[in-house]
Amino acid sequence: MTAPIRQAMVLAAGLGTRMRPITETIPKPLVKISGKPLIDYALDMLKAAGCEKVVVNVHWLADQMEAHLSVYAGMEIIVSDERAELLNSGGGLAKGLALLDPGPVFVMNADLFWIGEAWDELTNLERLAGFFDPARMDMALLCVKLEDTTGHDGKVDFALGSKGELVRWRSVDGKMPEGVGVVYAGAIVMDSRLLDDAPVGPFNLNIYFDRAIAANRLYGLILDGHWVTAGTPEAIGAAEEAVREFS
Repeated sequence: MTAPIRQAMVLAAGLGTRMRPITETIPKPLVKISGKPLIDYALDMLKAAGCEKVVVNVHWLADQMEAHLSVYAGMEIIVSDERAELLNSGGGLAKGLALLDPGPVFVMNADLFWIGEAWDELTNLERLAGFFDPARMDMALLCVKLEDTTGHDGKVDFALGSKGELVRWRSVDGKMPEGVGVVYAGAIVMDSRLLDDAPVGPFNLNIYFDRAIAANRLYGLILDGHWVTAGTPEAIGAAEEAVREFS
């Protein structure tokens, strides 16, 4: 069995503009779904997978985030402060990873989660950690089939090949890629040193996705259960209904 991954970063510094007016007074990761802040779903899943140290980046209404994180129990939480400049997904990740030890790491988004895992088996994050092979992969992404999502906009992100390889889901010379269309589920396993050459300042993590695809080193694993996101106030009801149905 693969050794547990003990460290992680949760990307939580976004502005949550689509969730306004709720996010005018509360950061999106603290918006509650079925009585539980969004970020706590991510933190709980990381803790269940054996994580001991987690970096969380903050920007919008950062004081509220810090206050919430300071009382979360069971893991060491380090805040990566982006009050001065929002660094986008890639820049924020690069800054946060510098606060962790070099080596394998989980990366998660703070505004989505999944439910309905078979808890007598390995969790999705544990499965993803076991799937990740640094000799062949830059990153292993947790993915989900469109029919197993709630709150998603209907866009498919990648084509998943028979051996787990990922390419972008878009036509090339008029032809669609081979493989099953999947949605990126917002969780990654990678080696933190992958971003040692990251540019300074804000940039999108898609740069590293595309680089990995070009080198045939981006892979994906289908999650077990049902995936939920809530991007707007109107989507909260559907998310809560999914929690009731699939938990």
